[in-house]
Amino acid sequence: MTPRHRRMVGVAAILAGVGAAALLARLAFEENLLYFFSPSQIAAGEAPVERKFRVGGLVTPGSVQRDPGSLTVRFVVTDNRHSIPVRYSGVLPDLFKEGKGVVANGRLDGQGGFVAEEVLAKHDENYMPPEVADSMHPPQPGGGGG
Repeated sequence: MTPRHRRMVGVAAILAGVGAAALLARLAFEENLLYFFSPSQIAAGEAPVERKFRVGGLVTPGSVQRDPGSLTVRFVVTDNRHSIPVRYSGVLPDLFKEGKGVVANGRLDGQGGFVAEEVLAKHDENYMPPEVADSMHPPQPGGGGG
């Protein structure tokens, strides 16, 4: 093999290594990326069934139910058009309250609900996560919640 061929093989090996590293980085990034969906988007079937994602909206007043003797809590998140029941096992943030904004990370349970792995509450009285604020719709005349 001539020196020129060796250099070409070396350059090709370096390019292949850089390409493989870029591909692995992209796959890792996509795997850890959490998309946001509103309850209306979930009701429309836009949310992934097999992947984790975020759901956000307001905690429906009167919907919080705690299982006695455990850290499991159930509540309903709404965007004022559709609602989705959420189940979470763990300690809720101190700012978690009915009627306030919330974002939950997790996945659909296959039965019309959402199983959260993490629940995030808004930070103060004037703050709402932008994706939650953008997903909020005014109530529709004649109902239409889900």
